[in-house]
Amino acid sequence: MSAKVTPLAAEEPKVWAFTAENRAKLDAAIKKYPPGRQASAVLYCLDLAQRQHGWVPQAAIEHIAGILEMAPIRVTEVASFYTMIHRKPVGKYLLQVCGTTPCWLCGSNEIFAAIKEETGAGVGETSADGLFTVMEVECLGACVNAPMVQINDDYFEDLTNENMKVILRKLKAGESPKPGPQSGRHTTEPAGGALTLKSIPS
Repeated sequence: MSAKVTPLAAEEPKVWAFTAENRAKLDAAIKKYPPGRQASAVLYCLDLAQRQHGWVPQAAIEHIAGILEMAPIRVTEVASFYTMIHRKPVGKYLLQVCGTTPCWLCGSNEIFAAIKEETGAGVGETSADGLFTVMEVECLGACVNAPMVQINDDYFEDLTNENMKVILRKLKAGESPKPGPQSGRHTTEPAGGALTLKSIPS
């Protein structure tokens, strides 16, 4: 007999299941593990559930536990450990703003301000229109292009108060702003352009 876990969201679905398409993906992932080791696919299951539902309700936890033959509390332990798994509803666009030292030195406070001004949402909040949820996170590994924000699966780098607002306005309008550096630089080359290896020797 497993203990009942209290749902975290006010309104959770009582019944939840993977779509046929996602269940096929899940079954293919489980087959990659030896018999009896299907629990190794738990993080993949949680991510897939989140991509389907937008967040991971308790009913999804229990559904995954049944598929993987795990106690629901074991699935909950994984879901609660990884910050990328959301147990409560989030906006259509999840803004993960890096506040670690390189981004902070390069102006992450201005990015937080731009987001607040444009969406009305501060750290830990969701905008009134339900579009944006704001999180402060630790280093996302794009320090050379600081400050940066991860929006859903994409990195937006070399941000300023102004271009952050432009990105948010495009998202509001249903457009898809181009990810990567917003300063015109190519990937992580020096801000003023490449300084070495400008030509290929014959």
